[in-house]
Amino acid sequence: MYNRKAFTLLEVLISIALMGIVIVALFSTVDMLQDSNQHLLKYLEKSKKLNKATKTLYLDIASSDGNITIKKDEFTRLCMESTENSLYSLPRAKVCWIVLKKDNTLIRVEGNDYHLPVKMEEMVEVDTIIKGLETFDVYFSKKKDKLLVLMQEAGKEPISFMVQGVMKPKPKPKKKANINQRRENNTTRSPTT
Repeated sequence: MYNRKAFTLLEVLISIALMGIVIVALFSTVDMLQDSNQHLLKYLEKSKKLNKATKTLYLDIASSDGNITIKKDEFTRLCMESTENSLYSLPRAKVCWIVLKKDNTLIRVEGNDYHLPVKMEEMVEVDTIIKGLETFDVYFSKKKDKLLVLMQEAGKEPISFMVQGVMKPKPKPKKKANINQRRENNTTRSPTT
């Protein structure tokens, strides 16, 4: 009788060949998973950036004093003269959202009492929000109590939202007559008896 205590050389070679085939398949599967995860991560980062931009724009408008201007010339501009939503810890800030011609880039400019175009001596912070923007339109309702924002990045679905409760700025109070004018008015009146 023959007692066998080890594998033959042929059995070892066959098992090594089968393991080689299985390992190649596993490596290609792992590589595909890594590529898929990288694409998903890039998509999520872009989506997160767009959501952050939308939220910031919404808060800029909702926290403003209602003094909002929209200009559509060579650049599309949306400016809030005073808003409490500051990314740079300002108590109140002037914020403008501008679409630049180069690459249709949407930027956000924040500072105090600056004028567009910004000069070197004016202290502002400029953040690039989105490159390759196809649409950035802002519309007031007839009563100017609602603001509709439309945004669309190239090749993406459009985003729209409405901010309600945007109010017109309160009219400035008329200057009161100075004290001398009041005295004159009082002395010219004849007392009633």
